[in-house]
This record gives sequence, structure tokens and C-alpha cells, in this order.
Amino acid sequence: MKEKMLVTRKNGMLYLLGTILLCILSIAAIVFGAIIMENVGNPFLLILGIVMTTVCWIPFCGLKVLKPQEALVLTLFGNYVGTLREPGFYFVNPFCTSVNPAAKTKLNQSGDVDSTNKKGMFTINTGSANVSLESENKKISLKVMTLNNNRQKINDCLGNPVEIGIAVTWRVVDTAKAVFNVDNYKEYLSLQCDGALRNIVRLYPYDVAPNVDTTGDGVADEGSLRGSSEIVASRIRDEIQKKVAESGLEIIEARITYLAYAPEIAAVMLQRQQASAIIDARKMIVDGAVGMVEMALERLNENQIVELDEERKAAMVSNLLVVLCGNHDAQPVVNSGSLY
Repeated sequence: MKEKMLVTRKNGMLYLLGTILLCILSIAAIVFGAIIMENVGNPFLLILGIVMTTVCWIPFCGLKVLKPQEALVLTLFGNYVGTLREPGFYFVNPFCTSVNPAAKTKLNQSGDVDSTNKKGMFTINTGSANVSLESENKKISLKVMTLNNNRQKINDCLGNPVEIGIAVTWRVVDTAKAVFNVDNYKEYLSLQCDGALRNIVRLYPYDVAPNVDTTGDGVADEGSLRGSSEIVASRIRDEIQKKVAESGLEIIEARITYLAYAPEIAAVMLQRQQASAIIDARKMIVDGAVGMVEMALERLNENQIVELDEERKAAMVSNLLVVLCGNHDAQPVVNSGSLY
């Protein structure tokens, strides 16, 4: 199903005035027809006025108003007629019906009205009770909208459960596909976002891990959910676009809005990260201490300040490493006697 642009003049105001004039004429025909029937006995004008009053409201059903970035998909007796896209005041076939299966679908996204909002509700007071009527808007928004689905708990490629949430920016580009190719394009998009997110996240570890191939080329790389968020978001966007192409939707962007370990392993993973940081810090301290000891021995030999045998060098190295690698400040002991 391809979108067919409905080309029609923006003559809604002309038809509105003409319909109002027709209603006024029908009422006048009933009044004058009753007078003529009473005086002359000819009921023709009265009958004509009644018939006109019965059908004069039908053209009102063909009046359509479109605002910028709105579209209206029209069908006539089950056949697709076309789509109105340009803003304006139109008159179309009064028997055409507008179609939007996602009109009542409310998702956690921009452009949807909250269920507690009473806009579009009409209340009729019947004396004993109030009857509420909801006017259903069948117009399709062409604006850029953002879908923010609920956070999902997904196992990464190492089996660790992580919680992740994404925000997807999208819009309708083909109204015919959106209406006729899927049952409800909003729900369809939401489900495909969840499926694509699960397919991509399971390919990556939360943090950089050895011997993990995230690109599928058979070579281990350093891709991760935390460090490669832009690449992961781009792959999620491409995966969603591939799935919703037949529904007339365009995925503009996908962004990761929340990423964390699941609560049941968060504390353990925090300890792991802390241990890794401590090991890295200790390694740096030891490397620096060894370099400082080597530099001290070289300077002592170059300047011939003191001559040390192997045993004294070993003791000096041990003392320097203890001082430089210790967790607390050193408390030196001063030897006031002979070195030997």
C-alpha cells in the first residue's frame, strides 16, 4: 500500500457558507410552505422544506480542518481514497471516513494525551445524569515524537543482568503504510523497540571484557555498553528502522537514557570495580617505586657517594620499596653509628 496524495482545493469555507444558507432556506421554506398550505392548500413548498431540512446537515460531515504537520487518511466504502497533508480548510465527500487505528493508543511519549486529561470530552446534562461523549481525533501527527519505553532487564553477553532504557525519536513518513500495513503503528513501534534493544544489548558486555567479539568479525574488541554507547545506540536505531520500514515510520535517532547493573548484582559488581581500581593503582605505585630505586642506586654509583655491597644494596632496596609502596607514612629509624 502506497500513500496517495489527495489533491483538492481548500474550499471548505465556501461549502460551509453554502450549507448554512441551505439550512436557512429550508427553514424559510417550511415557514412559508405552512402559510401557503393554510391559505391555498398546496403542500409542495412545505414538503420541499422538510426534505431540505432532513438532508442539509450532510455537507457538514465533509468539512475537514488540518493544522500544520497533520494528515488525514480517507476511505470511501472501504476503499482508500487518499491522504490530506497540507494545512487548510477542506471539503471532501461527506461519506468519506477518516482512519487512524492508533488514535486511542496512549504511550509514554510526546504527542500523546494523558488519560486524565479531559480535553475532547463533551458532557450533556440530562437532568438526572451527566452523559460524557469523547470526540475521537482521527488525524495522524507528522511531527517528530520521542518514545520512552520502560526500562528493561537484559542479560549482556557475559550473562550479567543489566537494566537499560532508551529514547527513540521517530515520525510518520507514509500514512498509508502506517494505517493499513500494521494494526496499530504506535504499539508496533513500541514492541519493535523492545525487541531490537534486547537483540543488540545481548551482543555487548556491560564493561570491557577480554575475548569478546561485539562486531561479528571474529576478532575480539573493546566494545561495551558503557564505553561504546554511541555505537550501541546507532546499531539499535538501525535495527528498529529495519523492523518498522514496512509500517511507514522513520527512526531518526535512538539514545540510551539509563544504564546500570541490576540491583541483585550491583553491589558485587561495585566491589569488583573497586578491586580492579585498587590493583591498577598498586601496579602503578610499584612501577614507580622500582624506577625510583633504580634511579637512586644509579645516582649513588655515579657520584661515588657511598660504596655498597650486594647485601647492603638489597637492604636499601627493601627499605625503599617498603617506604614507597606502603599504605601509611613511613616512620624512619635513624642509625647514628657505623653503617657496618
